[in-house]
Amino acid sequence: MTLRTVVIDDEPLAQELIASYIDKTPYMELVGRFSSAQEAIKTILEDKIDLLFLDINMPQLNGMEFARIVPSHCNIVFATAYEQYAIEGFKVGAIDYLMKPVSYDEFITAANKALNRVELHQQAVAQQNKRDCIIVKSDYKLVQIPLECIEFIEGLKDYVKIHVNYQQQSIISLMGMKALENFLPSDKFIRVHRSYIVGTRHIRIIERNRIIFANHSVPVSDSYRQAFISYINTNSLQPNKNNAETDE
Repeated sequence: MTLRTVVIDDEPLAQELIASYIDKTPYMELVGRFSSAQEAIKTILEDKIDLLFLDINMPQLNGMEFARIVPSHCNIVFATAYEQYAIEGFKVGAIDYLMKPVSYDEFITAANKALNRVELHQQAVAQQNKRDCIIVKSDYKLVQIPLECIEFIEGLKDYVKIHVNYQQQSIISLMGMKALENFLPSDKFIRVHRSYIVGTRHIRIIERNRIIFANHSVPVSDSYRQAFISYINTNSLQPNKNNAETDE
């Protein structure tokens, strides 16, 4: 497989070094090089990026802030001159934290970590897509929920409310949104907000900042909008720019 990789660094020499390492590594593809996080947002959210080499100390939007909106499937490696951010870096989910100047040995160790994670994720997704239900603990009971019945999931601090189409009362379970998001099949569910994951089959209407279901609606946040739009564009009929065909 190939690791689709992006580099974000406002230092041209540091950016060039990582790009040269990517070019000489057979299983890696350089998708883009950017000097700021703002320039990279569209690529990161709309393309399938496996690995991101990210500087921290950048103007306007720093690397640590940007890491918090990067999609969960994208592995982050910080490459920086500031060792004091290491603990915070791992807290936001980085798989490695490299000090500049980065050697090729350090680079390839981080890349191999990402490769292993991507392969494991693909295996997990294959298993998820075969799954037709989840079992959660709720009120000291185990509850089996068919995936096709989940309209959306609402995250509330340390627990979630799972809204289903076969009863008015939601199912409450003590778990985090991240763990649940990673467990659900990505072809049937998508995160649209820090606090919401939606079951795509139940979407009735999509507005600019809102998704409407049969009896509920949920917001779409700026951080997740581009990824959601990309999903919708991939799974919807697009109008023909030419004249519409007519039956004779």
